[in-house]
Amino acid sequence: MQTSRNVDVECSEPQPGCDVVTVPTRQGLEAVDILRRRGAGDAVGPVLHDDGGGTLGFVVPAGTAAAWDVPGSTCTGTDGRGLRLPPEPPVEGADWLVPPGEADLATDPAVLRRALGEAARVIEAADNCR
Repeated sequence: MQTSRNVDVECSEPQPGCDVVTVPTRQGLEAVDILRRRGAGDAVGPVLHDDGGGTLGFVVPAGTAAAWDVPGSTCTGTDGRGLRLPPEPPVEGADWLVPPGEADLATDPAVLRRALGEAARVIEAADNCR
């Protein structure tokens, strides 16, 4: 998964502009579970798993990067150019955990922020039980 502030990804179908929030895999997987358990009101958008880097990337609406401040994560902006989501993973060594077309266009950043916070608390509690 790219970690630069600018992202260019080609695809067959244009999508609305979007940014990508990148988190560690463990926290991201927990957040996906939390979002899916909440149902239709808190649906999850496309999520990319970077096998080599140990991260998950959540597609969020364009402009999210400007105000994203969640510790332990980064938000990559597209500089208003939009991100195009191909059905195949856009980066070699990555796979779609939640593919485009099987998800909402993007995850609501406020909902993702809450899910990531809850995921961090669940992970901390699990780690403290050892």
